[in-house]
Amino acid sequence: MTSVRKYLAEIGARGGRKSRRALTPSAARSMVRIREARKAFKRYRTRCFWWADPSLRIGADDVAWVAEQLMKHGDREAFQLGAKLCP
Repeated sequence: MTSVRKYLAEIGARGGRKSRRALTPSAARSMVRIREARKAFKRYRTRCFWWADPSLRIGADDVAWVAEQLMKHGDREAFQLGAKLCP
């Protein structure tokens, strides 16, 4: 039992060391903005994005567009979320 536990600890530690990546603060902020824009697109799809393709994949270039549509067609909560997405 202890040899199995020791083996799993060893391979887990090795995987953790290999999988760590260093992100710059700007890259991390960009990733968060994209993630939040994707969530907002799904959440407000019927209210603000009813005409858009539901399978649209939101990327870095689309974040400003999502924010604009939220502020233009959404309610107060959507407007505030769109304002947070703006840089």
